[in-house]
Amino acid sequence: MNDAPTDIDTTTIYIDEIATKGYTIVHSVFSHEEIDFMHKALSSADTSRLTFRKSADLFAIRQFLKELPEIKSLIFTRSFEQLLTSIFGDSYFVVKSIYFDKPEDSNWFVAYHQDLTISVKSRQDIAGFGPWTVKQDQFAVQPPLEILQQNFTVRIHLDNTDEHNGALRVVPGSHRKGIYRPETIDWSKETEEVCPVSKGGIMVMRPLLLHSSSRTTSKHRRRVIHIEFSNVSLPEPLKWSEIS
Repeated sequence: MNDAPTDIDTTTIYIDEIATKGYTIVHSVFSHEEIDFMHKALSSADTSRLTFRKSADLFAIRQFLKELPEIKSLIFTRSFEQLLTSIFGDSYFVVKSIYFDKPEDSNWFVAYHQDLTISVKSRQDIAGFGPWTVKQDQFAVQPPLEILQQNFTVRIHLDNTDEHNGALRVVPGSHRKGIYRPETIDWSKETEEVCPVSKGGIMVMRPLLLHSSSRTTSKHRRRVIHIEFSNVSLPEPLKWSEIS
């Protein structure tokens, strides 16, 4: 587990961990005051919109940065942008964003999976892209493997998160094995790691990393902002859903 970046050596650790394990964790990227400002922005959200999902086990906002544009300046601080640039360079842009709120009594869990789809504006039948799905008017498609290998995800934690309230469980190194079906995991060869992240910290991960999330058992809330980045231009007329 790492503190916010301070020098070239620290950045090298992040880069090496992402390359070998498929993820890295950086604590104290945002102050508690900055996180509190994000909470205030979230509290004003209009939950009646189609992109909002609300149940006893989960509250989620799809196209999050579009729905709450005022929160962008709170997230994309100079230090946050510098951190991402130091790891990935300056050619990446946002292509998808979701907010997840897992309540204190949530029984919601997610089994092991890879993030194999990208969000796009509309369906366009192009060789190498498929199968397609649509959820709440959001089109998603599985792209060629090389696009997924280039992309990365940042999970900003608005609460302290551990194994008792839904911290991700991952199979380190699984992102290097292409399409890896969960039912084929050989636990005699693979290992599982739990990824606790403190309030204000972030987890950076590759979408092909096998990951899961358990039910909440601690009565502690877990709120996460999930943002996906790419540096790939999609073939016309296909367009990223949330390019900015």
